[in-house]
Amino acid sequence: MAPDRGPALPKASSRAWDAFTPPLSQWILDATAAMNFSKMTPVQASTIPLFMAHKDVVVEAVTGSGKTLAFLIPLVERILRQEEAPKKHHVGAIVISPTRELATQIHNVLLSLLAFHPPSASALRALKRSLADAEDEEEADEEEPGEVFPANTPKLLPQLLLGGSNAAAQDLSRFLKTSPNVLIGTPGRLLEILSSPYVHAPQSSFDLLVLDEADRLLDLGFKDDLTKILALLPKQRRTGLFSASVSEAVDQIIRVGLRNPVRIAVKVKGTNGVQDKKTPASLKMTYLLTPASQKLLALKNLLQKVEPRPLRTIVYLSTCAAVDYFQHLLPSILPTDMLLVPLHGKHPSNVRQKNFTKFVNSASPAVLLTTDVAARGLDVPSVDLVVQVDPPSDPKVFIHRCGRAGRAGRKGLSVVFLQLGCEEEYISFLEVRKTPIEKLESLQIDIDSKHAAALTSQFREAVLEDRALYDKAQKAFVSWVRSYSKHQASSIFRVSDLDWNDLVQGWALLRFPKMPEAKKYDRKQIEVPKVDWDSFAYKDKQREKQRKEALTSNDREERKEKPHTDKKRDTTTAWSEKLEQKANREVKRTKREAKRDFERTTKMTDAERARRAETQQMIEQIRQQQLQAAGKDDEFEGFD
Repeated sequence: MAPDRGPALPKASSRAWDAFTPPLSQWILDATAAMNFSKMTPVQASTIPLFMAHKDVVVEAVTGSGKTLAFLIPLVERILRQEEAPKKHHVGAIVISPTRELATQIHNVLLSLLAFHPPSASALRALKRSLADAEDEEEADEEEPGEVFPANTPKLLPQLLLGGSNAAAQDLSRFLKTSPNVLIGTPGRLLEILSSPYVHAPQSSFDLLVLDEADRLLDLGFKDDLTKILALLPKQRRTGLFSASVSEAVDQIIRVGLRNPVRIAVKVKGTNGVQDKKTPASLKMTYLLTPASQKLLALKNLLQKVEPRPLRTIVYLSTCAAVDYFQHLLPSILPTDMLLVPLHGKHPSNVRQKNFTKFVNSASPAVLLTTDVAARGLDVPSVDLVVQVDPPSDPKVFIHRCGRAGRAGRKGLSVVFLQLGCEEEYISFLEVRKTPIEKLESLQIDIDSKHAAALTSQFREAVLEDRALYDKAQKAFVSWVRSYSKHQASSIFRVSDLDWNDLVQGWALLRFPKMPEAKKYDRKQIEVPKVDWDSFAYKDKQREKQRKEALTSNDREERKEKPHTDKKRDTTTAWSEKLEQKANREVKRTKREAKRDFERTTKMTDAERARRAETQQMIEQIRQQQLQAAGKDDEFEGFD
């Protein structure tokens, strides 16, 4: 989290850290002063006393309001103030985050805070030396050993647990070696570690559970994991839920996991006097109406005309495949000194971490091309502009996307592109959700069909250089249409209203893919360039070799001479074969019926089985009576 320089919320009361009651430890006061946290935000002033007073809390506050410190400071204070030192392999607090990036950010903020606590800082340095490789150990030996503290001195050791980065066995091994008392991570990996018999969280040592971006945790389908984690933790604990938007799903966790929680909602008063504004007042949220074929041209002009020039820009797309496709096209429209970094949830964890770090630490202006994986909680310094090329499928994510800019009092601009037609209703929809947006009029964004067509031709030329990029385009467009069809505001975002020809131009497609969503559309109306598909090659030589071999094989199959036979006779099946096929079908049908009957029988209760046996017995008795009544003369016993 970036330092809160001054009050994060305009016209809201803030208190100096040194005047805070109950008094905080001196080292925390020193840390907040050194890190330039000169003022306490309203969410911190409301939350910290409740945590220190043994209360459960549900905190709903706008993005960039200082929620991370609001739970980290009481977490550290409560653990370090415990009368007894924690036992080995006993956990004192857990922080759960929906994404790896957010969990890493929380861990880094905690490490920055603990750097001002001498015992914890000394223990962390010793831990770093013990886990370093041989080369790092030689460098570490040259460092000063620092002050030595008694073994029973209270200290805090965190461990970061992320699924996909390390194996669960490696994380468990590190836990057993280092014995951390605070765990920060994603739900799946936390559940794996807590389920181990070697990890203990008894009531005597466990104190605090924090769920950051709680509504996102439930939206991503972590509800079962959270329920299992809650079952492994003692009921007598402090629990905190933090989010910029508390949904109905969170209320279910509130009822299950919290005991008489205090609900804190920090609102922002906008320029129009509205108190329920859910985003910082320093963030300007706007929209731009543009056809799909002109979106990328609008993005190009927007990046050139925003003043002062944005140091960090985040561009949101709806799908991972779209990020994979446009990351190859957008560099051609960006300024030469601007870096483009892709990031989405299907990247391996090490690639995600590498790309995110590359974006954050870039010395030159940078653009992060991403999906909703970077929409929640991440505090990236100096983000001045957020562009939503595709509105989010979940309307709750809209304010989280916008909130990556305008944090901690810094001015920010958010722009969402809306297609002409029914998507204009999204403006009124957001107003009803108390997230008003205004038209982008401060910048003259020049967009027209002529320049958009030239940009489409430029992109198509780039696609024609590598058939692999064509494959990415087809996959990306289909995934985008499917995402569009599943939009929660389905009355606004309707697939039936899409202009397919305009979309094909906007995506620079060489061919309109076959999709069930567009099966009623006349494909002859699509304007696509003529392409020699046989000579359209891959840049990858091995892949191109495989394509040519497959093409040659198909040609050979088509050129095979077939014997001249009567088509009617070819399609005629012998009478004996028909009987055999019929008999086989009867056998299969009998087997299926027997299988279904067996499954029904196994699912029956004892009473149902008894009734069924009684019914079968009655049927058999009736059949025997009918045979006896008919007499033997009616029975066929064969020919003499």
